[in-house]
Amino acid sequence: MVEPKEKVLTKWKKTLFLREEKDVSAKGWLLDVMRCVDRLGKSEFVLDDIYAFEKELGRLHPGNKHVKDKIRQQLQVLRDKGYLDFQSKGHYQLI
Repeated sequence: MVEPKEKVLTKWKKTLFLREEKDVSAKGWLLDVMRCVDRLGKSEFVLDDIYAFEKELGRLHPGNKHVKDKIRQQLQVLRDKGYLDFQSKGHYQLI
């Protein structure tokens, strides 16, 4: 399936903030959570949808023993960077 150029550019622009992140570990977490959100295949989701990836994210980041806390932190970063919007407690929407 070919997507229109405008749609591709819009998606790409939403990820430009990743260039600013110099900490490889932090960038890895952001990308991994973004992949989880993408794998949901929907524009609106709840925190429990992302928590479903807890074991997988724990395997990717074995040094972190507080995976759920890290997931919430990364969702906040993605919100602050304009990647997604906080709708209500535990509810998010991709921008």
